[in-house]
Amino acid sequence: MSLRGWTLFAAMSLIWGIPYLLIKVAVEGVSVPVLVLARTAVGALVLIPLTLRRGGWAAVLAHWRPVAAFAFFEILAAWLLLSDAERHLSSSLTGLLIAASPIVAALLDRLTGGEHRLTVTRLLGLGAGLAGVAVLAGPELTGGSAWPVCEVLMVSVCYAIAPLVAARFLGDVPALPLTAACLTLAAVVYAGPAAATWPDSVPSTRVLAAIGGLAVICTATAFIVFFALIREVGAARALVFTYVNPAVALAAGVIVLNEPLTAWNVAGLALILTGSVLATRTVSGLAESAQSPR
Repeated sequence: MSLRGWTLFAAMSLIWGIPYLLIKVAVEGVSVPVLVLARTAVGALVLIPLTLRRGGWAAVLAHWRPVAAFAFFEILAAWLLLSDAERHLSSSLTGLLIAASPIVAALLDRLTGGEHRLTVTRLLGLGAGLAGVAVLAGPELTGGSAWPVCEVLMVSVCYAIAPLVAARFLGDVPALPLTAACLTLAAVVYAGPAAATWPDSVPSTRVLAAIGGLAVICTATAFIVFFALIREVGAARALVFTYVNPAVALAAGVIVLNEPLTAWNVAGLALILTGSVLATRTVSGLAESAQSPR
């Protein structure tokens, strides 16, 4: 891989590893709908002009039903559940639990008639990944945080379903207009709830900085960098950075927010990453379609 490819890879590993940290800070000062609106509206405003120059809206309109389904699972439901869960869970734990989504995707692909067989290697990967989730979620489920943990696990399912929808129904839709359309739809949906829960006073500088980082860096800039990475190294290789994101999320939470680093977190991370690699090593189709606006 070229120096440019490695630079873009490192950037994406960081950019999509820190949202959990920023969400944790942002929900201290604004409601969940306001936070989701900020992310989606800014992302849409950045990507729509790029899409207008390149075209591709006709394909989006021709596939509006699966586009709406993709937007629901990838943004509308996922970002609502994720932001609400982080009102109670640490950012590092959230990022680690989300890492289970490739494992869930591999299982759902097979259960819904996918072409990829559950080989011994992939079964071992599923087992290791699920064990990692149990290691991470177990103490929280017994410690009074059952619903937030369930919310994060539902986000993992949403992030697993969305690539399946894209792979099976949106193969002809370019990634850039698809992302712009999904962000626009989400911004429209959340405009009303955000207006109803708008803060009475200006949030703190810390909260505003977190919201700005989520909107500008982790959503708008992320996609410009992401598409550049795909052009540089290809879709399948580009998605390898998703295996680095959980470690970044863990480190960011521990270093910036002084969240605890426990042996359970390290063990859970190792099991989930091992499981993800084994369970998805032959799922090139899913990797190539998982161009997710996270």
